[in-house]
Amino acid sequence: MPEKNIPEKRFSTGAISATVWKNQGISKKTGETVEFRTVTLQRRYQDKNGEWQTSNSLRVNDLPKAILVLNKAYEYLTLKEQDVPSQGTNSQAEKEEVEDIAEDEENDIEEIVMWGKKWKKQKH
Repeated sequence: MPEKNIPEKRFSTGAISATVWKNQGISKKTGETVEFRTVTLQRRYQDKNGEWQTSNSLRVNDLPKAILVLNKAYEYLTLKEQDVPSQGTNSQAEKEEVEDIAEDEENDIEEIVMWGKKWKKQKH
């Protein structure tokens, strides 16, 4: 019987978080147990009574943070795939390509954060 999925990694900024879940299921093709990962996105907030709640609904101000944590989750999962031993050793060119992608994503994230700050400044 497959195990219950468990959180593997969590990325958060402010009230927004992306959680990577490690799951197990049964392959429909082979009937064997397989492992796969999923990502959930949520926003935490306090209700009128001061109790912490979670929501999947985001406000416009949450979008840059959501993009940031989702990019980090994607980067984590993509780099994790590179570490899987069954894929064999990666060539130096493949490793450099992954590093270039990660660097490009970091630059994109910085641009998104700057955009969010500019947008917020214009609203006030």
